Amino acid sequence: MLSAIVITLNEETMIEDCLISLKFADEIIVVDTGNTDKTNIISKGFKAKIVKSQPGSGYNNFRNDGLKSAKGDWILYVDADERVTPLLAQEIEQIICTDSLFSAYRLPRRNFYLGKEMKFGGWGNDKVVRLYKKEKLRGYEHALHEQPMVEGEIGDLENSLVHFSHRDLESMLEKTLLFTGYESDLRLKSNHPAVVSWRLCRVMLTEFWHRFIKLQAWRDGVEGIIDGIFQVFNMFVIYARLWEAQIAKR
Repeated sequence: MLSAIVITLNEETMIEDCLISLKFADEIIVVDTGNTDKTNIISKGFKAKIVKSQPGSGYNNFRNDGLKSAKGDWILYVDADERVTPLLAQEIEQIICTDSLFSAYRLPRRNFYLGKEMKFGGWGNDKVVRLYKKEKLRGYEHALHEQPMVEGEIGDLENSLVHFSHRDLESMLEKTLLFTGYESDLRLKSNHPAVVSWRLCRVMLTEFWHRFIKLQAWRDGVEGIIDGIFQVFNMFVIYARLWEAQIAKR
């Protein structure tokens, strides 16, 4: 039995296509991390089980809350902006029907940004661990950039998960407020050194070098340049918010 788990936060424009791609699963669990739109209503139309998770408690807790409610022997995690292709669904069905030697599987992922499939800037050769034997998954750790705790070896699937990342600039800005809040809060809790002018400039220059020189974001054209610059801006916002929090804490 396969349980598919989807983490959501106001995903009414994306959730339907995601759930359509998961119809092959025996159980669909939608984790509500603070939905105020029609996400839950749409999900119930697909007979999905809605699981409430504490807003702002961390992505590890969101994934763990879904896991606790799953009844399947296998667990598949999919984000609302991701799609399981028919070929990937077929491959997953074959895996779970055999006596697999692996405890979990990495899925290759095709990333689309502003409508374009990206190959550089950190998007290319992307693989994510998303399919697990439930008995081998001990849960997730870390509030942001969460990581699974798996007993046993991890294998690789051949067919790709499709990821429609930011579809427009407005949604990018909205998510910036959410994710930079997590990032700055984690740094504050770890007693990050005080944000001063040289440190603020350094992190931005480092991010620019990482995206444009090392990862060659410019090779994806206008979309790549927009993403690279936005990543630098994102880093600026994280440290500006950290500076603000440090000032308030004094």
